[in-house]
Amino acid sequence: MNETKAVRSLFEQVAPHYDSFNDLFSFGLHRVWKRQALALVKPKPGERWLDLCCGTGDVALVLANYLRPGGEVLAVDSAAAPLAIARQRSARMPWLQINWLQADVLNLPAINTGFDGAVIAYGLRNLADPGRGLEVLKRLLHPSGRGVVLDFNPSEGFAGILRQWALAGVVVPVARQVGLGEQYSYLEESIARFPDGIEQEKLAIKAGFSAAQHRSLAGGLMGALMLQC
Repeated sequence: MNETKAVRSLFEQVAPHYDSFNDLFSFGLHRVWKRQALALVKPKPGERWLDLCCGTGDVALVLANYLRPGGEVLAVDSAAAPLAIARQRSARMPWLQINWLQADVLNLPAINTGFDGAVIAYGLRNLADPGRGLEVLKRLLHPSGRGVVLDFNPSEGFAGILRQWALAGVVVPVARQVGLGEQYSYLEESIARFPDGIEQEKLAIKAGFSAAQHRSLAGGLMGALMLQC
């Protein structure tokens, strides 16, 4: 199984527990961090936005509310199980304009470009090639578009120690109880190999963005990469 298929399989397996484990790991603060990241790039009513690696759809739902009236979100994920949960959540809020698409971000079907903005929350590091992921994002955006990438900071300081403690001491043991210990052990590995803020900025400029700024959130535990075409 190649890396892309392995990651997709992982998220198919963890989908039923994904939201509750996010709440456990972050004490519910992941919702705050996602809103903070979106606030940095100011989604506006009437705009068209992308949510790449959308998972169970919590960011897309918040984003779609910001874009009312007249705006819409295209939310993309490669795994069917998280998307099924996202569609169920969306069906309970039919006033939100969200289109859900199952596809590999690095091998998207032909879709309309010219999006006003894009967000990737906790997904870029799971792509086989994060640099290519940024190139795809750039290609899909309007020439004046902007975007934000939210993820853990692969830091070695106090924030890194706190992250490692939470994963090893809380999340993985709980996941092991429901047979998902191996899947959640992958988290620390994926964070450790994810480029730091400076390298993310370099990758973004190489991908064609005119400006890229990485900002720390949550005391350095999280990072938001702000992008401008």
